[in-house]
Amino acid sequence: MPSLVRFLLVLGVLAGLAWGGMAALVAFVEPEPREMSQTVPPNRLNR
Repeated sequence: MPSLVRFLLVLGVLAGLAWGGMAALVAFVEPEPREMSQTVPPNRLNR
């Protein structure tokens, strides 16, 4: 039984670290809007 408790504790700590990392990314990283352009081949226009 103690190994199950230790396993669940390790999983909980890892899940908390992952959740904290995602929350930090949301809070501190701001995406940069950029203009996108893509050329369309002429044979795609003649359909």
